[in-house]
Amino acid sequence: MPAFPVSRPRRLRRTEALRRLVRETRLAPDQLVLPLFVRSGHGVRQNVESMPGVAQTSVDELLRDAERAAKAQVGGVLLFGIPDAKDAIGSSAWDEQGPVQQAVRALKRALPELVVITDVCMCEYTDHGHCGVLRDGTVDNDATLELLAREALSHAQAGADVVAPSDMMDGRVRAIRRELDTQGCPDTAILSYAAKYASVFYGPFRDAAESTPREGDRRGYQMDPANAEEAIREVQLDIDEGADMVMVKPAGPYLDVIARVKRTFNAPLAAYQVSGEFAMIHSAAQRGWLDLDRAMMESLLAIRRAGADMIITYFAVDAAERLR
Repeated sequence: MPAFPVSRPRRLRRTEALRRLVRETRLAPDQLVLPLFVRSGHGVRQNVESMPGVAQTSVDELLRDAERAAKAQVGGVLLFGIPDAKDAIGSSAWDEQGPVQQAVRALKRALPELVVITDVCMCEYTDHGHCGVLRDGTVDNDATLELLAREALSHAQAGADVVAPSDMMDGRVRAIRRELDTQGCPDTAILSYAAKYASVFYGPFRDAAESTPREGDRRGYQMDPANAEEAIREVQLDIDEGADMVMVKPAGPYLDVIARVKRTFNAPLAAYQVSGEFAMIHSAAQRGWLDLDRAMMESLLAIRRAGADMIITYFAVDAAERLR
């Protein structure tokens, strides 16, 4: 027998075919969800400077992006709305003729098989930019629940397959589930942003959604980045209140949380590769410091490897087209 160890892991790394045969983690187009930003108008496509390839669009332009996503076999789209008018309580959020509601109806007519998820929050709709009703400079948790439920119901009635509350108010999943069930939408699923951290990596998104708080920040209701045990408690609460799926956000800096949530609950789990993660990869690639395609695919594989069943990512279409 040779002196060198008989076991040689490199044997199965020798060719791409061998590597593919024994690959532990697999990424597929239908595991990816594409975020889209919709506003009123026709023929509107306003590029987001901090997010290459991302734009605010009118419904007709959004349909073009969704058609490309569907052709690439992306699993679904996640809609964010930019209203024409904002006020203290975000009343445009439940407007039947709002951009999200119009986009949902158009998507279900044009692409009925594409899963349509809608973000449910007040920050895009309030004139102060916070995720709920303000009382003496603080978001009033309980007063916000009714408004979130109204918004979610309006999305469900427009035809959304899934509503996704992202506000981090305590009890919002129960309030939304009750409203949906009592108002004739019991089949609409809830994807809860269950463990959403107060992260610096949301910066470019606030440009895209026009949702930067006018004063203060969101650390009073989004999670402290130092806490992982708290994420488990948050997820448990949302599952108990009726969430069908749960989410960890951001994804890349919180792979440990994704893994712990998946091990603990084994519930359908989404992870959101947020705007800052996307922008950093693009910025490094533009400077020649990283290969864009390889960095994109490696980052997505890492999120899948950690345990996410689906990934919300601005790379969704590009990655899906590369995977096909």
